[in-house]
Amino acid sequence: MRVVSRLRPLLSIGLLSLLAACSILPSSEPPQVYLLPSQSAPASTAAAVNWSLRLNTPQASQALNSPRIAVLPAANEFSSYAGSRWSDPAPRLLRNHLLMAFQNDGRVGALSSDDDNLQADLQLGGELQAFQSEYHDGKVMVVIRLQARLIDSRQRILASQRFEVIQPVAGTAVPAVVSAFGQASDQLAAQVLQWVLTEGTAHPVL
Repeated sequence: MRVVSRLRPLLSIGLLSLLAACSILPSSEPPQVYLLPSQSAPASTAAAVNWSLRLNTPQASQALNSPRIAVLPAANEFSSYAGSRWSDPAPRLLRNHLLMAFQNDGRVGALSSDDDNLQADLQLGGELQAFQSEYHDGKVMVVIRLQARLIDSRQRILASQRFEVIQPVAGTAVPAVVSAFGQASDQLAAQVLQWVLTEGTAHPVL
């Protein structure tokens, strides 16, 4: 009993010391969450199409299928910006950006995504192969690469096309990088939209 009574003050002192040490540890700052910027294009005045379209989230590697803002500081070196992330994983972020572009254009009235799991005459999918900033000779540029596929309701591939946009970044700060991602995504969306409309019209829905 005497041994136990002597240990109690020591245990109390040790516990208080531990609590004091924990209280002075620096708390981690919450990450800065970024939306993908978008500049709305005016609605098209061309005639609407008579087919429906579903946009599927593109497949991506494990490294890209993440909300981290990816950066390649050197060749074959994959990293991300500390303390910053996207509001959604990159493939979903791009799919939503494409969906917004089609909605703003207005020529495809019957639109849906794989979140809805609705049937559609045509489906747009593919693989997101690059969604990152890269350093080349001390300069930073955003690279987005999408291997797109347009398929019909029978899961037959109607067309396949590789799209790549490279957008220089005005600086190295994260906000500048995010802005460049928005510009590159707008360019990619405009190209994909026109391609889908051309190919969809060339393959009449039966």
